[in-house]
Amino acid sequence: MTVFSPSAPPTARIAAVLNTMQPAERRVAELIVESADEVVEWTAQELAERAGVGRATVVRTCQGIGYRGYPQLRVALAAELGSAPAEAAVDHGPGVLGRMRGEIDRLATSLPALASLLDPDAVAEAVRVAASARRLLVLANGLSSPIANDLAMRLTASGRAAEFIADAIAQQIAARHLTADDVCLVVSGSGANEASLRVATAAARGGATVIAVTSFASSALTEVATLSLVLAPTGVSFRDELEHASRVAYLVFAEVFAAAVTTERGDDAVQARAHVLEVVSDNLGEGSES
Repeated sequence: MTVFSPSAPPTARIAAVLNTMQPAERRVAELIVESADEVVEWTAQELAERAGVGRATVVRTCQGIGYRGYPQLRVALAAELGSAPAEAAVDHGPGVLGRMRGEIDRLATSLPALASLLDPDAVAEAVRVAASARRLLVLANGLSSPIANDLAMRLTASGRAAEFIADAIAQQIAARHLTADDVCLVVSGSGANEASLRVATAAARGGATVIAVTSFASSALTEVATLSLVLAPTGVSFRDELEHASRVAYLVFAEVFAAAVTTERGDDAVQARAHVLEVVSDNLGEGSES
């Protein structure tokens, strides 16, 4: 069973493990998310009947997301609902800009839960090894590639040299050359990207520390990884993650992770920042001022 931080809310826990649930437990979990306000008032039997399962399935579902039973889930769900900001009924209009503003509102609401599934010890260790590794690869494929590229650039700018490689085969070759002194950070929202999984496997084969940045607590990638940093998904199902494919939370995490590594590096990072400002200054012509 996945171990969650006590502060992780029920809906975030469900989103992180929904891809591994059996069909009956998945129906219970999805109903909990879809009808949270009603679920806190239902008994375990009422929830079971509405989900079309037995009461034992409800209990197993609760235990699968880290609660002793249904009463503990109801209390945690009530607490989550009570702490959620009241949604203002804002009508942004029917146009394209209106839809864009509505999507921004949705993303802004989801961001506070971003770190709810992160394990403090895993995060601290990931920052430490990323800061001290002999060689650091930051790799990804598909929609996660821009995140890895951005993170590698931020780390390099802070003086922590990090390599991003675009080609999937070249990634695997580079990863296979890593040793126990090195780190390979792999970004994959689903944790199921075959190319990224091959990269992680190649890095692990040489003894490198593999850091997975993903949205699901249990996946093929987390099984290979040394450390798993789980960001709460913006959706509540595996399908949502694949279709919605928002990477806003990952961009935010890339920025704060790079900042944490910079802090870990201390005086070396201060010197690196001075070098960065020197390069920027050299590239600013008189015509650059606005």
